[in-house]
Amino acid sequence: MHVDVGGYNYRPDTAATVPQRLDSGINVRRARIGILGTFMGDWNYNLSFEFGGSSDGLGGLAPGSLPGGVTTGIHDAQVGYTGLKPFTIEGGIAALPYTLDWATSSNDTMFMERSSAATIAANSLGAGSFRTHAGIRGNNDRLWAGVYLTGPTLGATHIGSSTATVTGTTEQYGSFGRLTYQLVQGETYSLHIGGDAQAVFKPPTNTTTGVPTLTLSDRPELRIDPTAILTTGAIANASAAQVYSAEAAAGHGPLFFQGEYLHFNIDRRLGLPTLQFAGWYVQGSWTLTGESRAYNPSTGSYGTIVPAHPFVTNSNEWGAWELAGRYSVIDLNDRLGFKDGIAGGDQTVYTVGLNWYVNRNVKFMFNYLHGIIDKQASGVLATNTGARFDALAMRAQVWC
Repeated sequence: MHVDVGGYNYRPDTAATVPQRLDSGINVRRARIGILGTFMGDWNYNLSFEFGGSSDGLGGLAPGSLPGGVTTGIHDAQVGYTGLKPFTIEGGIAALPYTLDWATSSNDTMFMERSSAATIAANSLGAGSFRTHAGIRGNNDRLWAGVYLTGPTLGATHIGSSTATVTGTTEQYGSFGRLTYQLVQGETYSLHIGGDAQAVFKPPTNTTTGVPTLTLSDRPELRIDPTAILTTGAIANASAAQVYSAEAAAGHGPLFFQGEYLHFNIDRRLGLPTLQFAGWYVQGSWTLTGESRAYNPSTGSYGTIVPAHPFVTNSNEWGAWELAGRYSVIDLNDRLGFKDGIAGGDQTVYTVGLNWYVNRNVKFMFNYLHGIIDKQASGVLATNTGARFDALAMRAQVWC
């Protein structure tokens, strides 16, 4: 369970900025319960339900949805076959290990939210959470490789016809591959590199208009308010999309650094030029109490801090403390000044975090964010619709 509380000092640049305010408050970001295990020796399963995400819009316009999202839903429903070691063949619904940021469990992330660049590449296209998929992955102590075919997310509106209240779309299909390697690896040090490639080869198509569209968007690296300021809107006549990315990480004792660069292509029909966007982030941390982040070979990513001395009342044991910082950039503008251009916005966010690992199962996170969103009204209309914000948030997290 992840419970977030926080507030914004949000400052729209002009009266034309949408929205004019962001809501502060409390969000049960995640509340999951489930089962996992093995059967018949070479098979495993994972079934979990999501009862949180009250502001995350999980269901959109699907029947049974609320304005902020559905009340509950399947987060994982996956079966895997491990009889061809070191490979696992798996399929179902799950959060997929695409990019280093998303291969890292939400229980283990350095900040309350992942970077906007990685989130847009995953959730707006063909990976991320609640994703239908089938794929194969394999690893040893240093190498991780995986290839997946992906479909729509759970709860996506994909029906054969449209009604007055629900716009029907065809299903989306895509794929991605990821390859990583530990160049250097020891008990308290490591050097990690990797690359990712993703393709959406069948975007969702409106069954009434016949127009395929893709939308790239994200909230400003915090989920207290569900509003996505940074957005391309629906990119019409999208025929395909690709994302190419590089990842790197390094750790030495209590120091840890991580970064990724992502390049987006959106191909369009009717002779329209391909759109290109880009984003990246760098982040680092220093564990004040000396612990290290350990590499997890099964996901090709890094795990959480495990305190050497868990907090105990009336003692000198205070768990582990981590100081972290991140610089994150995403540019969703292309061909500004042209009628076929997209003005999705240019977002920069500076984040400072302090994490307290009480014990192996309890964690508190404190984040301060300063964000700058430069945006114009459309590709040809230069009216300023940007904003500035500062935010302070805390998460109480427990898992087992």
